Amino acid sequence: MPIRLTTYSKGGGCGCKIAPEVLNAILDRSPQTFNKALLVGNSSKDDAAVYEINDEQCLISTTDFFLPIVDSAYDFGQIAAANAISDVYAMGGKPIMALAILGWPLDIIPIEEAQQVMKGAQAICDRAGIPIAGGHSIQTSEPIFGLSVNGLVHKKHLKKNNTCQIGDTIYLSKPLGIGLMANALKHDKLSQASYTRLLELCTTLNTLGEQLGSMPNISALTDVTGFGLLGHLSEMLGNNLGAELQLDKIPVEAEALHLAQQFIYPNITTNNYNYIKDRCIGLDGLEFLWLCDPQTSGGLLFTSSIEITLDGCNPIGRITSNGIIAII
Repeated sequence: MPIRLTTYSKGGGCGCKIAPEVLNAILDRSPQTFNKALLVGNSSKDDAAVYEINDEQCLISTTDFFLPIVDSAYDFGQIAAANAISDVYAMGGKPIMALAILGWPLDIIPIEEAQQVMKGAQAICDRAGIPIAGGHSIQTSEPIFGLSVNGLVHKKHLKKNNTCQIGDTIYLSKPLGIGLMANALKHDKLSQASYTRLLELCTTLNTLGEQLGSMPNISALTDVTGFGLLGHLSEMLGNNLGAELQLDKIPVEAEALHLAQQFIYPNITTNNYNYIKDRCIGLDGLEFLWLCDPQTSGGLLFTSSIEITLDGCNPIGRITSNGIIAII
């Protein structure tokens, strides 16, 4: 009988993240690191740390790992690798090297499955043009996998998540719904065709981020993962800026909409909703189920001071000055 990895994990993918308000409480008690060469640290909740090497070049460093979002070990490795590498692209950079992070319950899941995880990760790293140069593994009660990824970025191409400006247009590069679809898979409610689409979305590398880094009109950049579109947009806005989002312009997978209408959604969705509901207006119907849907290896969310046309990137709204996220 085939092994189903999701049966061995309480959560899955970025949906197993600690809830935003709990994470904030943890970080509020954590010491901040001050170093003039550290251009991006843990104070801005950005996608990766950035260290200035010299006047032109910077090192990007990030870590991301989680529990299985899918049952196939090979596909799990692919998705986890693409998700981790995305953080480098989300800073406008180019990945150069990865280290593997593996936790495996050897007493219940055969070592051959862990080998398949590594093969899947290597396939994605090959596509990104980087080696898995080493890593660390331990025995755990649940299967865990991810990567620590390093990248490089020219200092003037570095993009941050909290530098958007009033009047900027907001863009999204992948449709929403990954969390809804992955949750349905875990409950045997996802068709094979929808699984194929889920895998396509999760293993598509966000290489566009490197291109966005070289574009001076791109004012802010991040990727959409466990906190959902509204959670990551809220981080971009900070306390003072707001946004108007056009609901009919936000791309959502048709299968995800169907699942939302049946109220089949991951539990963390409600945590994400509770985190942002007080600064949102117009969030009155089922749309919270996809706007707060935890994405795994989701798309890039970015803002531009001028209107641009990029394949697959949809303009979904604009930055405002009132501190409110309005769904219109």
